[in-house]
Amino acid sequence: MKTYKISIVTMSLLFAATLLVSCDNNGDSPAASLDFSGTYVQQDQMARPAINTVFIASGAPKDAFNTAIPSAMGASYQSVFQSRLLALNSGYTTNALGQTAAQLTGLLATDVLGVKKTGTTTFFDGTNVLTGRALADDVIDVELLLIFGGPSGTSNPRLTKDNVNANDKAFTASFPYLAAAW
Repeated sequence: MKTYKISIVTMSLLFAATLLVSCDNNGDSPAASLDFSGTYVQQDQMARPAINTVFIASGAPKDAFNTAIPSAMGASYQSVFQSRLLALNSGYTTNALGQTAAQLTGLLATDVLGVKKTGTTTFFDGTNVLTGRALADDVIDVELLLIFGGPSGTSNPRLTKDNVNANDKAFTASFPYLAAAW
């Protein structure tokens, strides 16, 4: 939810800046005074929340991961993720999806969010896996289940839920579907 709040604030600030630019007393077009030239640099990866927080150490390694090209992430970080997974759960064999440590960490190390164009869009609903992400998907519970739940998903029950079962405010039924600000 934090990412959505930051996005909303950022969009609001950009909108306000656009309004200020459009209030030019010279009658110039707002587009004439905006300058988007320069070099832009990617600062963060966040397709799957908490993945880089859990599996990458802070500092330079996290910065390198956050700016990595997605197609190079798996090869560069899978072994780092696997070492961390086995440090967190030394008894890991397979998860509820039947994935070995290498398979799960290979999937997670490429921090991109796939989107299924037809059918159910969800992070995980018991049947569909990583076909997108709905606002109400409890991604942290899913990630905890895949890390600590074992082959049946029932191992370590105290470690497979964060006990945050809903958003603090209800999502809306119309676009942009986000909850109203406090």
